[in-house]
Amino acid sequence: MSRNPHRWWALALIALAQFMVIMDTSIIGVALPKMQNDLGFTPSNLSWVFNAYVVVFGGLLLLGGRLSDLYGARRIFATGWAVLLAGSAAAGLAGTVELELAARAVQGAGSALIAPSALTLLMMLFGDRPAELTKALALYGAAAPAGGTAGVFLGGVITEYVSWPWVFYLNIPIALLALIATPALMPSGGKRPGSLDLAGALTVTGGLAAAVYAIVRAPEVGWNSASTWLTLAGSAVLLAVFLLIQARRRQPLMRLGIFTSRNLTAANLAQLLLGAAWIPMWFFLNLYLQQVLGFSAFPSGAALLPMTVLIMVGMIVLAPRVIGRFGTKTTLVAGLAVLAAGLGWLALIRPTGSYLTDVLPASLVAALGMALAFIPSLGTALSSARPEEGGLASGIVNTSYQIGSALGLAAMTALAAANGADALGDPAALTGGYSAALLGAAGIALAAAVLAAITLTGRDGKPAATQPENTPATR
Repeated sequence: MSRNPHRWWALALIALAQFMVIMDTSIIGVALPKMQNDLGFTPSNLSWVFNAYVVVFGGLLLLGGRLSDLYGARRIFATGWAVLLAGSAAAGLAGTVELELAARAVQGAGSALIAPSALTLLMMLFGDRPAELTKALALYGAAAPAGGTAGVFLGGVITEYVSWPWVFYLNIPIALLALIATPALMPSGGKRPGSLDLAGALTVTGGLAAAVYAIVRAPEVGWNSASTWLTLAGSAVLLAVFLLIQARRRQPLMRLGIFTSRNLTAANLAQLLLGAAWIPMWFFLNLYLQQVLGFSAFPSGAALLPMTVLIMVGMIVLAPRVIGRFGTKTTLVAGLAVLAAGLGWLALIRPTGSYLTDVLPASLVAALGMALAFIPSLGTALSSARPEEGGLASGIVNTSYQIGSALGLAAMTALAAANGADALGDPAALTGGYSAALLGAAGIALAAAVLAAITLTGRDGKPAATQPENTPATR
């Protein structure tokens, strides 16, 4: 197969897509108070500026992946950017609460098309070159923490010195650049034979969206509330119907046999638990810096910059070398164990602590663990699927991480509240709650390490990313 001479420029655009998808979840945080004043949000519905994006994004990822397989990853990638552009323009121009939330949902839909198609394009460009694939996944993975940190910085700067609508307008020139560059840089990836399973698409999208909705709303209304359990029950029913449809259709949205790949299932479980451990850590560490140590929002973001830099360097420089030397399974298990150790150390935070002693060293250990764990789990999840199901595999692994993030944050929020995190103004009580949540996240990471050690397979000590289980040569 001839090499695409523009593949590294194409990778830069794919990494930019990952950067933007993550940045759009973090950039609005600092802008929320001014949006509340200008648009008339109540305290109870302000969180839905974030949640509207997350619910739609999580609900549509699987559909976005399947659309990439059926209609071509490049086409769906470009469509996603166009939808994100439209949603961003509408979010900046919105003059009411309802329009703002609708626009954020459109942004989420655009990101749900971009994320799985971007990973599919990455595999098309580098999937047959194992050495380059590991480097490409590393650069792609490093774009996520960069986007999260950039969102905090840019959100603060834009809100302080320009105005909050520009946190959305910022997407417009980037989306235009992506739309112009995509035809020239990305492989065509023509349309595959098959039809879209509309019944399956509707049930799985509704089921996943309902699950994410219930999870992100549970800390607000309570895990024991009737609305939480009714929504979860509705989600379970829709997902059960979806599975029945998939078992009976000749051309299903998601071939259930894809999960007979042990490595694909194990890697998605690792990604789910990785999100469940990592996102609560980021969330509660920010709260500890601001509500206990007294940092304002912008210095709090700056305080997390060393951790972000280490993750990026670790993913790009260290992880590929460790994978090449020790293999995917060993690297993944070690990374999760190091992450658990870092989170356990962070759980020792004190009400009278300081950034240099209570936060910085432990956060760097956690960052190292994340850098080592993310790349092998992502690469294994993608390379263990059939080539013609690359979009589906991308949608599944993105969904696993997002669902895990939502579940982990909701569960750790409840754990923190049960241990004093609701006592605003009481540093000792707040610290106790945040410490409990960090310790819980450490337990999740440790469980992930044990499960990865048990479930993940490897041959000859080589990276699993070079040994797809479900390709024609190995089926």
